[in-house]
Amino acid sequence: MNNHHEAQFTSSGTNINEVKRQNAASGLSYNEVKELLAKNGGQGTAIYSDTNVQEVKKENQTYKHK
Repeated sequence: MNNHHEAQFTSSGTNINEVKRQNAASGLSYNEVKELLAKNGGQGTAIYSDTNVQEVKKENQTYKHK
């Protein structure tokens, strides 16, 4: 029977539970950083942005013609 708190090891001897614990405490994930950059600017991050480019262009044209 496997106890949740019992150490589980890979065949190479890595403690799986310890790795999971350290990962949880390490801060933002790679994908979280990409999303944050996309929302706040950053070169080459447009593919991660949720901005509707056509809508922004339309709004810009509206303000130019006022």
